[in-house]
Amino acid sequence: MTRVSRWEQGHHGYGARFAQLLKDGVDITGEARLADTLLPRSGRVLDAGCGMGRIAAALEEAGHDAYGVDLDAELLAQAGKTYPALPVAQVRLEDVSPDSLAAQEFPSAYDLIVCVGNVMTFLAEDSERPVLAALRTVVTPEGRLLVGFHQGGGSGRRNYPADEFIADAEAGGWQLESRFATYDLRPEPGEDMFFVGIFRAA
Repeated sequence: MTRVSRWEQGHHGYGARFAQLLKDGVDITGEARLADTLLPRSGRVLDAGCGMGRIAAALEEAGHDAYGVDLDAELLAQAGKTYPALPVAQVRLEDVSPDSLAAQEFPSAYDLIVCVGNVMTFLAEDSERPVLAALRTVVTPEGRLLVGFHQGGGSGRRNYPADEFIADAEAGGWQLESRFATYDLRPEPGEDMFFVGIFRAA
């Protein structure tokens, strides 16, 4: 039985906020610049929890083969309007697998999985390890995972200390490669308790 995620328990306004930021010309793709450095040229990337598609679209523009999955049909519709060439599909992260992606006519293996924008802190309770294990099934043998979130919770997010997340990732088949406080690679820890992690498939 699928558990209701924290996101589905009443989180609103994300799509409208980023649409306005995009309209105002604000930089909303900083995470994509780091992701780009982790990919081979013309690499294949899955944006897990893609929302309105801002990061996957930026990576597509940078020359990569980008795809997005999310559980939120409204945000996926926004992605379709904002970035009509970007392939997106409604797939819950705990259901990600080679078969579920193939059913969407998506590739079944990726050079990089991007999971940013506090996605991990909005998952259903106790689903973090299953999600991380599911994501592990769709990377290449040398594939990596880029994750970023606020550790302290708030606004409907869970409190998720970095060390706890790292243990969950290791249980899901990932090995920590690097950790930072920001997407421009300032060292951990940061005063705002932000965590950026780069993991390699173990």
